[in-house]
Amino acid sequence: MQDIRITGTGTLLELQRRLRAAGHENIRASMQRRIRRAAEPLRDDLQSAIRSVNITSSGGGRSGRSPTTRPLRATIAQAIRISVRTTANPGAKVWVDRSRLPADLRRMPIVINEGRIRHPVFGNRRRWATQWATPPWWDTTVRRSQPRMEAEVARVLDDVRRRLE
Repeated sequence: MQDIRITGTGTLLELQRRLRAAGHENIRASMQRRIRRAAEPLRDDLQSAIRSVNITSSGGGRSGRSPTTRPLRATIAQAIRISVRTTANPGAKVWVDRSRLPADLRRMPIVINEGRIRHPVFGNRRRWATQWATPPWWDTTVRRSQPRMEAEVARVLDDVRRRLE
């Protein structure tokens, strides 16, 4: 699982220099807002994908209520963020902000994406269970959404370039 970054570094840097030189703060703010809007559907798709991941047990047949009160999938969904940078490394970035996850769940987005979840049974470290998550929620969703995002960012850059000329 990786952060997804949509960048056109050369084009964005060139446009940022031209915007600063021309003093068009409203065009720059508009460009940032539109790039963020281009990334929002991916964030929403990722949140929806993690909420609907099917996690199945590998056997035993016994089950029960979780000893925690927090919902795993919703907690991870709330930690998915977007950032837009227009300076040093320009572009849009969609990522899981691990600082917004409880300490014991920081690796769970990666583990769920890999498909195999191994954990102690109700906290008993002498007894372990394996669960399976399908499909790889992050990779599949990003692969499906990336062309649309790239096309939208290219459209935004073309609009800004036209306004500057």
